[in-house]
Amino acid sequence: MRTIARTGAKRLATGAVLLAALLLAACGGGEAASSSGTGAEDAPRSDAAVGERISVPGGSFTRVSPEELRSTMREDEIVLINTHVPFEGDIPGTDLSIPYDQIGRNLDRLPGKDEKIALYCRSGTMSASAAETLVRLGYDNVWDLEGGMIAWREAGYRLKGA
Repeated sequence: MRTIARTGAKRLATGAVLLAALLLAACGGGEAASSSGTGAEDAPRSDAAVGERISVPGGSFTRVSPEELRSTMREDEIVLINTHVPFEGDIPGTDLSIPYDQIGRNLDRLPGKDEKIALYCRSGTMSASAAETLVRLGYDNVWDLEGGMIAWREAGYRLKGA
């Protein structure tokens, strides 16, 4: 009888662990995919080093740190685009807010294809997806803020409207 109870308890514990892992995987990213099929789940890998060129179909984009983005914003012309939905605040100096899954439908709002464009979202997933879209459309100077607004805040910089 004791052996049966122990075996049942082990099965229950194993089942609970598997269920917890499944729930964590299902709820993980926090940035939901859109119904348009250009979901953030298809975004380029997020384990790339800051400053690294990320190869995607049609070219590549650059991952940048909060410090590098802030420095560039002070020194160069750059178009800063918030791609996060729903709105959770902006980095000061943001030029446009365009949802990541609508970036390809808003080309009339974007600068020329050789202009420097920096994208960000809350965590970097949505903006990486938008960066890939822009590269596929022929933009060749695209930056993506590694870690998004979360990393921006962790670096000690503020957001407005959050």
